[in-house]
Amino acid sequence: MTYLPKAAVNGSSSLRVLGNVDYRLARNVVVNEYRKGHLSRLDICDAHPELLRAALDAGENTQEDCPICEEVKLRLVSYVFGPRLPPSGRCVGSKKELAKLANPGRDLACYVIEVCLSCSWNHLAQAFSLTSKGSG
Repeated sequence: MTYLPKAAVNGSSSLRVLGNVDYRLARNVVVNEYRKGHLSRLDICDAHPELLRAALDAGENTQEDCPICEEVKLRLVSYVFGPRLPPSGRCVGSKKELAKLANPGRDLACYVIEVCLSCSWNHLAQAFSLTSKGSG
């Protein structure tokens, strides 16, 4: 999901973003510290195998190169947390699946993580709350 809030706030969507935090500045600090030599690749390229699997199976392609290895395009993986979902959250692979989870009256916490399948770079890109427009 390429930054789901944009998809969620368009007129045809039944989803509404309640809040949004973009972690680009924090990401830039980490990348700059790596490029200065203050962080090693082992410090920052530590994606869990399950996150890599989710990126491969349910991630969305981007047009952005990995800021670390610069070999492949990043993939975005989206997880949602909320009532009647597993404690570890649920990986969503489509806007349709997300809309189905956002039933009226059910607020969801959503997290979008950028992942590199080549070097295992991963960083939280965005976090937001999502609800169905029908829930008030």
